[in-house]
Amino acid sequence: MQLDNRAQTLLKALVERYIADGQPVGSRALSKISGLDLSPATIRNIMSDLEEMGFVASPHTSAGRVPTPRGYRVFVDTLLTVQSIDETAVEFRLQPRLQNIAPHKIISNAAQVLSSLSQFAGVVLTPRRESVFQQIEFLRLSEKRILLVIVAPSGEVQNRLLLTDVDYTPSQLVQAANYINLHYGGLGFDDVRLRLQGELRQLRDDMTRLMQAAVEAGSDAMTDDSDDVVISGERNLLSVADLSSNMTSLRKLFDMFEQKTGLMQLLDISSKATGVQIFIGGESTLVPMEEMSVVTAPYGVNGKIVGTLGVIGPTRMAYERVIPIVDITAKLLSNALSHT
Repeated sequence: MQLDNRAQTLLKALVERYIADGQPVGSRALSKISGLDLSPATIRNIMSDLEEMGFVASPHTSAGRVPTPRGYRVFVDTLLTVQSIDETAVEFRLQPRLQNIAPHKIISNAAQVLSSLSQFAGVVLTPRRESVFQQIEFLRLSEKRILLVIVAPSGEVQNRLLLTDVDYTPSQLVQAANYINLHYGGLGFDDVRLRLQGELRQLRDDMTRLMQAAVEAGSDAMTDDSDDVVISGERNLLSVADLSSNMTSLRKLFDMFEQKTGLMQLLDISSKATGVQIFIGGESTLVPMEEMSVVTAPYGVNGKIVGTLGVIGPTRMAYERVIPIVDITAKLLSNALSHT
């Protein structure tokens, strides 16, 4: 829906004032801060139109108005002037924490830096690991209980417990492991799963079931999502009045942090886009609170997008400051990971 210049100017002024002080903005205040030569009556008429279109709302306790999620969306998409920040100063603060350390520590530090700079919660969706194994081993623990040992090309070892329908002998387990290592070592479990469908028909059915169980468990182990989202500073959100005043919604937010599923979906969507993305509460089920926004940007390794990072905070955040922080951090993280 198109807004004329006067309506855009008033909406921009209202959102900026509300972000600054958190109080409903009245027509008299808008007449002073908007720079428009309009009477309070004319401003009231325009604000009434904006309210009918769903861009602002009137709280019950005040004659002033506040932006709605739709109003925030128009603001960040078309009216926002992104603040020019000193990239050198940000880099000076970030670089020491993103250099000469292991990749997982670089990612953890990036989440902490995002939280520190924004004073909200910083979040990073980590690069998804490929489910490639170098070799596997089966160890019989007891009747129908087998320990699957998976060794990745990097030397990392993962263990998974298999509960089977058949009590396999140690020699059968050695035979199965030798077959998989000989024919499939160095491949991904997804590739092995496809090949097993045709190549194992010549083996006995019980051995086929064991190998298929190993492939399923191995794939889960090597792509375990438990550490796929790194979050830092979530407790900062408890001090944000806009969020902490709604404990039911805040509980949903922390449930999301705990489960991470919805957060991963949101960040995964972000990784398929280019540049900074802004998700505003009330627009999507992926953002559980109307008072919350997520600012994200993808990052890459050697030019390939591998993950997403961002800041989680209130809708009443200083977007003009948070957007460049997220953007610069994504670029510096990409550079650091590309040189590890």
